[in-house]
Amino acid sequence: MSGAIVLALRLIIAIALYGFLGWALLFLWQEVQKQSISLATRRIPGISLTVRYGSGPPILKHFAQPEITLGRDPGCDIPLIDDTVSTRHAQLTYHHGQWWLEDLASMNGTMLNESSVNMPTVITSGDEIICGSTSMVVTLAANILIEPTQRLEKKND
Repeated sequence: MSGAIVLALRLIIAIALYGFLGWALLFLWQEVQKQSISLATRRIPGISLTVRYGSGPPILKHFAQPEITLGRDPGCDIPLIDDTVSTRHAQLTYHHGQWWLEDLASMNGTMLNESSVNMPTVITSGDEIICGSTSMVVTLAANILIEPTQRLEKKND
């Protein structure tokens, strides 16, 4: 009789254990689904840069991507025609809800509002970035948010 009771208790404990594991896996799966939906609907605010090459006329460039590279390399998002600028001079990235400027170990350094950039620094609208003799004024589009599907369409155009 006691053997039957022990067997029944073992079965109940096994069922409870598998039930708990099933519940935990279901909970984790739902959290992963929530995170994927959150990442898929994440929006990146647009950014515009008014680029001035020396005394030449300013050029306005709009972006809606999370990373923008500045440099002499034609593959950069903003190719700078300036001998004092490194091939990959600086980078603008959007994360943690803010735009950041980072110098990419350039030879002549990057300036933000007449201060040298030694580590990633948050930028705001109206800031002036100087790479070599090229200056750029930042304009953040706080009220214009780009959907991820629009980013992909713009990138492919």
